[in-house]
Amino acid sequence: MKKISITLILLLNISFSGFAQEVKYTEEELSINELIPGTLTRPADQKAESLIIFIQGSGPTDRDGNQSMMKNDGMKKMARELAGNGIASFRFDKRIFKMMELKMKIEDLSISDMAGDVVDILNYFKAKDEFENFIVAGHSQGSLIGILASKEHADAFISLAGPGQPIDDIIVEQYSKMAPELGESTRKKFDELEEKGTTENDNPMLASIFAPYVQPFIKSWMQYDPSEEIKDLDIPVLIINGTMDIQTEPKEAEMLHSANENSKLVLLENMNHIFRKVESKDRLVNTKSYNEPNRPLHPELIPVITDFIKELE
Repeated sequence: MKKISITLILLLNISFSGFAQEVKYTEEELSINELIPGTLTRPADQKAESLIIFIQGSGPTDRDGNQSMMKNDGMKKMARELAGNGIASFRFDKRIFKMMELKMKIEDLSISDMAGDVVDILNYFKAKDEFENFIVAGHSQGSLIGILASKEHADAFISLAGPGQPIDDIIVEQYSKMAPELGESTRKKFDELEEKGTTENDNPMLASIFAPYVQPFIKSWMQYDPSEEIKDLDIPVLIINGTMDIQTEPKEAEMLHSANENSKLVLLENMNHIFRKVESKDRLVNTKSYNEPNRPLHPELIPVITDFIKELE
């Protein structure tokens, strides 16, 4: 009798646990084309009017917001929580993953290619005629890509920790804070890359930027000033940045906001670059969260995005 009672209690606990963890989303794996695999996340219990296209930040970042040595699941968490608020989304792996798999030359990659991928995604879903509103949301480098793709193609745009300056100016500024001489050297290399299309690098600290196979992509990136590009968007624009972002400072968001009169600026207190709340000013504490996928998103992030999108509906 005692064994039966214990078994019954265990079963009841499992049952109630299942109700507490009710899944509020469904997910479907899709390939837009051979270079763009991704995940469509929908609300589980209702039809979504709006679809967000999430664009990842710089580097080999996958659809969930992760890299090989960094797992935080930021984009996956955002997609699933937004689905709980009745908003669908599509997040995708950057084309660099498939380029390597298909043995395509990394030297041929450009910012315009990446913006074209987002346009292809928008056209794919528009042809399906399932959603009424299409919102592009770009994180970090993805913000610029999203701005370019949104022109004449999206109903609204969201910048998540997006820079307001050209990438060369940002990198020079960052290195100048480390050492003025390093900043000067970096500026000269960018100028040479702009003028000649290539530059020599003898500094190991700059290898990730000026490696020969990376230079064509960097040169394509340098051609765009986000604050100039965002001026062309005549759609609703939401600009979000965290006050604890050590990669994209709040001043970058303020630049974007000043450049577009249609924009709304939201600075989330103590949010860092991967959307987590970090109250310590210690950089190690901040960067540690980049590998803590179980850490919750900043509590105000999803409500801010949800309110913006619901106003479109």
